[in-house]
Amino acid sequence: MRGFYSRLFIAFAVLLFILLTGLGVVLGQFFHIVDIKADAIVQRKYSQYLFVLIVVTYIISLFFAARIIKHFTKPIDSVAETAEKIASGDYLARTPLVQDAQQDRLALSINQIARNLHEMSIMRGMEKERLKTLIESMGSGLLMFGREGSVNLLNGVFENTFGYTKDELIGKPFKDIGLPTNIEKIIEDVFLTEEAQEKQVKHGQTFLSVYGAPVIGKHGNWLGIIVVLHDITELIRLEEVRKDFVANVSHELRTPITSIKGFTETLLDGAMAEQNVLKEFLEIIQKESNRLQLLVDDLLELSGIEREGFDLHISKVTVAEVIQDAINIVSGKLIRKDMSIEMNDFSQITFEVDRDRLIQVMVNLLSNAINYSKEHTTIRINITESDREVIIEVKDEGIGIKQDELPRLFERFYRVDRARSRESGGTGLGLAIVKHLIEAHGGHVAVESEIGVGTSFFIVLPKGSEK
Repeated sequence: MRGFYSRLFIAFAVLLFILLTGLGVVLGQFFHIVDIKADAIVQRKYSQYLFVLIVVTYIISLFFAARIIKHFTKPIDSVAETAEKIASGDYLARTPLVQDAQQDRLALSINQIARNLHEMSIMRGMEKERLKTLIESMGSGLLMFGREGSVNLLNGVFENTFGYTKDELIGKPFKDIGLPTNIEKIIEDVFLTEEAQEKQVKHGQTFLSVYGAPVIGKHGNWLGIIVVLHDITELIRLEEVRKDFVANVSHELRTPITSIKGFTETLLDGAMAEQNVLKEFLEIIQKESNRLQLLVDDLLELSGIEREGFDLHISKVTVAEVIQDAINIVSGKLIRKDMSIEMNDFSQITFEVDRDRLIQVMVNLLSNAINYSKEHTTIRINITESDREVIIEVKDEGIGIKQDELPRLFERFYRVDRARSRESGGTGLGLAIVKHLIEAHGGHVAVESEIGVGTSFFIVLPKGSEK
């Protein structure tokens, strides 16, 4: 594209050519007026001189005109070139300054515009990056539709949840995406009613809280809608755990209370007159009372462990003394079932733990091993160590546990064999207490089992205190 200088110079050259040509014609005719009798040779020489004079005048005029035009138009062309660069997005372009005040004023203005646009582009880029970071960092899925119902924006959480990509969805109408029917219905309701909608939906194994709302501009114009999908699976799970806990506590408390109440009413109705019946009923009432007390104690124990600020009394002890103290506590049960315990040599292994709490853990595991094993069997305790950890394995020869029940084994009140648990006086909270105590030490607990062969519990504890 020609600049202002080129166009002005060509216009001037054409105009000057026309003027000089006209002047030459006039002067050529003027010679005949002055001397009508001049011969042809003189006329030809006159015409030649006139032509040369006009050409030289034309060239000289163009030369000086070019210098003058360039002086005045070069800054304008420079400003125009800078403006074109700015219009194409090059906000770093600048116009060189000249000495003329009027021309400097134009250059300063265009340079100021460029600086302002550059600052605005930087701010816009920063805001765009912040918005992108915010959208991608939020833990909820985000989907935005334009006023015509096509997808304008989505984030990575939405992609991961539904398995789509941005390239697949951008520009697509919401009915062509393939979203679950209940989510499509929410989006359609927002478009139709122009009001916010919120519902809980299930997608596979995931529970989602879907919130859709219209996007309204500053001047009240309709821009589209935005849909936020928040994963509430964990909240639903915790709510189910809470409900199960309340139901289990109610059930566990009701059984001994019903027994105590029933036997007490029977005694008051006259059965206490018979000494044998009185003694038998009182023993049952005492047994149920002990069971009720044990349940309340375990609930209080578990509540205390889970409470924020729960403290451990850490000290350096040997594994041998902890396990021996636990064996002494359960020795009566071992004798009654004629069972034995075998251990490998771990007398020199030491670690930093809460001694009393670890004894409590071992008593729980050993009691379970005894309760769920046949008579005349053996419990094996294997201790291994690494540079940073101590691993305690308690292995029995019991009935075993099904593989699908292992993940729930450490839940409160969960029992593999409810009848045997009640018979042994268990509350269903022992393994939950074990799990929380081991995690409070910075370790973890695992289990392996095979039906009819036995079960192995693994306690992994750091040698140094984690808490």
